Amino acid sequence: MIVNCLQKQYEYSGYETAGNNNANHMKNFLNSYLTESKCINLESGDYPSPFLTISRQAGCSAKRIAIKLSKILTGYSYMSETKTDVEWKYVDKDMFLEVVEELTDELKWGEYEDAEESILFLKDVGKAFADETIYDISDDKMIAALKGIICRLANHGRTIIVGRSAGAILRSIPNKLNIRLEAPAEWRINRIMQIKDMTQTEAAEYITQADKKRDAFIEKIIGRKAENEDFDVIFNYATMEDDQIVDAVINILRNKKIIAPHYEF
Repeated sequence: MIVNCLQKQYEYSGYETAGNNNANHMKNFLNSYLTESKCINLESGDYPSPFLTISRQAGCSAKRIAIKLSKILTGYSYMSETKTDVEWKYVDKDMFLEVVEELTDELKWGEYEDAEESILFLKDVGKAFADETIYDISDDKMIAALKGIICRLANHGRTIIVGRSAGAILRSIPNKLNIRLEAPAEWRINRIMQIKDMTQTEAAEYITQADKKRDAFIEKIIGRKAENEDFDVIFNYATMEDDQIVDAVINILRNKKIIAPHYEF
């Protein structure tokens, strides 16, 4: 049976509904939540429905790729030969905050002695994601919370998660594709100059700092720098159009049998 990481955390902590909980068995949410971050049971072979992660260097537009993929993949169920109403979703800040809200509701209905503190904590995590200051976080509890939320998003299935070190967090899970977008520094500097109206010096500093933050955050997550083998496929964004990358990803998903081999999308 597939059990997402947060559900497992509740089980390990003795989580029950408010109606069945006993005041003598009140748990500390933050402690129980942070004790387990696995998203799958490798021994039983249980794992989430298919999902994608997209990592990128500064200057590469992962969001455009993710939105196009979500539109093309929507309507094709996992290993199904017929169209369905199943939707693939690009995980934006609103979807991330929905998961934070789910956890907040569970806290309100549960019997946790630190509910008020935990709700404020989760709001801080959600704000960091929405403001893209997540890469500045060094607090171990907030990093563990991010892992748990990313795991829950993966367990929703048919999600496309951009950045936030999702590929590193979920690297050991089957039934997914970890994508990486890269490009030469000179090309990225020129692109940032255009889209952000920066000078060459400003753009060079921008991509240097952005890449450093992302690389350092991945190292916090997995204890080492990211390597090529952490990704299933790496695209040179400077030499490929968005539609070419999307077409290539669709073909890889078909060949890996993550989606059915349809001939018309």
